[in-house]
Amino acid sequence: MFHSLGKYILLLRLSFRKPEKFSVYWSEIMREMVSVGIGSLGIVAIISLFIGAVATIQTAFQLISDFIPKTVVGGITRDSTILEFSPTISALVLAGRVGSSMASQIGTMRVTEQIDALEIMGVNAPGYLISPKIIAGLTMVPLLVIVSVCLGLTGGYIACWASNDVSTNDYLRGLTDGFNPIIATVCAIKAISFGFVITSICSYQGFYVNGGSLEVGQSATRGVVWSCIMILFCDLIISRLLL
Repeated sequence: MFHSLGKYILLLRLSFRKPEKFSVYWSEIMREMVSVGIGSLGIVAIISLFIGAVATIQTAFQLISDFIPKTVVGGITRDSTILEFSPTISALVLAGRVGSSMASQIGTMRVTEQIDALEIMGVNAPGYLISPKIIAGLTMVPLLVIVSVCLGLTGGYIACWASNDVSTNDYLRGLTDGFNPIIATVCAIKAISFGFVITSICSYQGFYVNGGSLEVGQSATRGVVWSCIMILFCDLIISRLLL
């Protein structure tokens, strides 16, 4: 465990060493940002709409009574979407979609000796391959979470419009009542942390692959599994410290 942790830390140190030529790294960063952000927008949008709608319907089913104002449904949906559903579930989906791709890509380069060729040419292979992915994760995952929050709340509005449990006016009033800014701060910290966890762990698993194509698939699986575990662990730690 400590051996793997040491290799992980040293790999991150090498990844952010001063680049040989920044223009090459910049083009890689742009390509990774398109892959992580635009490539994942569709699945994140679909999941967010349905999660927001389901959260609103279940909250209305459990809390609506003569003694509870109907606006509370909007407030609970807002807080649960911003705090938990959008950052955490989006990150778990991105771990499967983006993380496995990164681990497979770097792992394939390792077993086909492309990484060895880069090192022979004097290129900092961790910096060229991993740092653009981490930077893309740190920038695009928070943007995807913002989109997820907006679409999740929109999904709740659609659920209210399609059902008779809660009116859309009560739902919108609940979204604006009693908002605590710390909720948005926690959401942003979670999104940035999850973006770093996904890209760094999956890149680490791919970079140290030994063997052939079978081991590449296994490294992608390990990257997704460990990313999901660390996402949930970071979610617990951040929630405990900031809430």
